[in-house]
Amino acid sequence: MTRVAGLLVAGIAVTLSLVHLGMTGHMFGHMLAVAVAAPLLAWRGPGQADTAAGHGMPLLIAAVELVVVWGWHLPAARDAADGSVAIALVEQAMFLGVGVALWRAALTRPASGVAALLLTSMHMTLLGVLIGLAPRPLYDMMAMHPASGLDALADQQLGGVVMLVIGGASYCLGGLWMLAELLRQGTSREREARA
Repeated sequence: MTRVAGLLVAGIAVTLSLVHLGMTGHMFGHMLAVAVAAPLLAWRGPGQADTAAGHGMPLLIAAVELVVVWGWHLPAARDAADGSVAIALVEQAMFLGVGVALWRAALTRPASGVAALLLTSMHMTLLGVLIGLAPRPLYDMMAMHPASGLDALADQQLGGVVMLVIGGASYCLGGLWMLAELLRQGTSREREARA
């Protein structure tokens, strides 16, 4: 069921990132891909074997994710994606792919996964803040098609807020949830050892 939900959210994310809803809508599409669809697609419930790729070192995958996310937010890369549907689809596929790999690796190796998710939360928050606090529009094509009722700078600022709130929060909450589970397991083992 989570796989179907993840695919549905991924489809919505691609649609939002391709239609002209300004930086805010575009960023909402990206955040749906990495912060909602990716963990849904990565999740394996009890009794479900996980034979897919993505079991690598969570911190290494987090570093790759950082390069992908920050790389696509460079103005030249952003302009290329805004000017071509094919490049925009590659961009969204890379976001989703690296997001699934990160979440899957984190869920498979929770100890280092906690660190990977919390570090990802920090860089997502930082990038959202930098985009939101920029004194001028950073992306030409986005400035030409701001969200309804907003000028280009306000649209970019709201897009930055969407990134730092949704992206930063999902990775932070995921990391804290995994940390709580690890601590709970450790406490349970200690009680069993004493009994």
